[in-house]
Amino acid sequence: MYFGIGIENGKTVENLGLLWRSAENLGAGFIFTAGARYKKHITDIYNSFQRIPLYNYKDAEDLYAHLPYSCRLIGVENSEGASDLREYRHLNRAVYLLGAEDGGISKKAASLCHEIIKIPCEKGCFNVSIAAGIIMYDRVLKLSSKVQA
Repeated sequence: MYFGIGIENGKTVENLGLLWRSAENLGAGFIFTAGARYKKHITDIYNSFQRIPLYNYKDAEDLYAHLPYSCRLIGVENSEGASDLREYRHLNRAVYLLGAEDGGISKKAASLCHEIIKIPCEKGCFNVSIAAGIIMYDRVLKLSSKVQA
């Protein structure tokens, strides 16, 4: 079991640093950007880059072309028809794609996703690094209880 998580067209480098740190704490195998280029940043105070690889893809199509074998691309987007995270069953091998707060994932990226899931919220949307943390925490909770059951 493994997963990767990343951001398409990320708006700020701070979000990547926060994602990196959360990804290490919540068991991600790797993180990535699609459509952006970032390097280690001060928000990654634990030097997670030494333990969790970062892959940079030109765009969503490049990401899709390089998905690990037998992995499915799961978009995270508050859109019509998306599956509610509360009922979602995480896959053993998955790559989660989130978009920047000001635009979400692109239409092209959404068309490449095998599934789209959403995090229910009262109003607006979550910061992308917070949304990633919620997805990863939900994955850990659901898959660890599945293993223990």
